[in-house]
Amino acid sequence: MSNKPAVLVTRKLPPAVEARLARDYDPHLNTQDRLYSTDELLTLAQGAQAVLATHTEHLSADVMARLAGTIKVIANFSVGVDHCDLAAAKQHDIIVTNTPDVLADATAELTMLLLLGAARRASEGERLIRARKWDSWSPTFMLGTQFTGKRLGIIGMGRIGQVVAKRARGFGMEIHYHNRSRLDSEREAGAIYHDSLDSLLPQSQFLALHCPNTPDTQNLFNAERIAQLPDDAIVVNSARGNIVDEDALIVALRSGKIRAAGLDVYKDEPFIRPEFAELNNTFLLPHLGSATHETRDAMGFRALDNLDAVFAGREPRDRVA
Repeated sequence: MSNKPAVLVTRKLPPAVEARLARDYDPHLNTQDRLYSTDELLTLAQGAQAVLATHTEHLSADVMARLAGTIKVIANFSVGVDHCDLAAAKQHDIIVTNTPDVLADATAELTMLLLLGAARRASEGERLIRARKWDSWSPTFMLGTQFTGKRLGIIGMGRIGQVVAKRARGFGMEIHYHNRSRLDSEREAGAIYHDSLDSLLPQSQFLALHCPNTPDTQNLFNAERIAQLPDDAIVVNSARGNIVDEDALIVALRSGKIRAAGLDVYKDEPFIRPEFAELNNTFLLPHLGSATHETRDAMGFRALDNLDAVFAGREPRDRVA
């Protein structure tokens, strides 16, 4: 019997991450990459001292209570921890960690793809090509919205929002942002701070959502906020689906109040509202924000660094509970 700590790994991870797990731990790997039910997860966790989880597991207060006594740490393969009941984890002395810092570049790249894809009707154009329905060019064919030199509003100027701002400056965009607190001048880098959404939204010809999913931000982007945007604004979300009131967004896309939307996250993913797929003015991706080889390896190694610290008796770098 192995004397290494036993770790339940809830999803299939990159090969390099699983190799390090096998070297340093006694892992139960999810080789089929199935989404475990809660009962399966709890059964598989029996005998383990740690869980290496992702945002696809719902670790509720009840789950935390049933993991208590055996599970010492939940190391998340994600930055967001809205899938974990952190208060319950603290109550049951379960350490919870996440993987910040390492996915800002990848998610910012994806945000730029969403902005450009939505603005230039990329999804619509690709469908036309794949269906072999493009039959001519004309001066008024499939006109999109120019990105260069426009005003970009960013809600949530954390690590990812700051990288998005940096990339957007390369397109000559004027950056406006709202954050819980104003950044220092070095990190602000000329961006214009707004102390309220009421001030930010009317300036946002393009809008990127980068705030975390919390009780305060659920349905933050609703009909009232949409009405404050300039007509024909373009909106993208690569943060969390719960930030957006999807009914209100669909209404605004149908009416043309919002010219286009680029979405990588959804309220009930992997289920996506059929209305989004039916609309021509949507650019849709399946939660690919951090999906690069480099970033997913880095996320796994960061999660393992946190496990290493816990089992060595040290405080993990990225503890959130």
